[in-house]
Amino acid sequence: MGAYDAFRTMLDIRRRRERRPAGRRPSIGAKIVLDDFRITVQAGMSEGVWQFLVQAGFREASHRPDRRHYRDVPPSLIAELFDAPPEEWKALLMVALQEASKRPRVRFGTRSVRVDS
Repeated sequence: MGAYDAFRTMLDIRRRRERRPAGRRPSIGAKIVLDDFRITVQAGMSEGVWQFLVQAGFREASHRPDRRHYRDVPPSLIAELFDAPPEEWKALLMVALQEASKRPRVRFGTRSVRVDS
């Protein structure tokens, strides 16, 4: 975080991003997000499931590069949600969100590597 970011945080100048209006159903491989949860769209997502996720607050990720850190929802639970009847969607989504986990951040060291010849 730079000095400018620290200054904005200290003075509480930051603004939360507004939720975008719902768009068309995203294509396979797109990322949809809700707060700090992220789902990768898989094959099999019907228009009905998309409308359910939109009503729950999910929107397609639109900021690139997105530096925020998300908890990824397991693809197996999302596939289960896509295949389930509409009565079970809410319960399955709650289970999937509880199972979401943060991906570990990979950082490379800043030390120079010495190679002996």
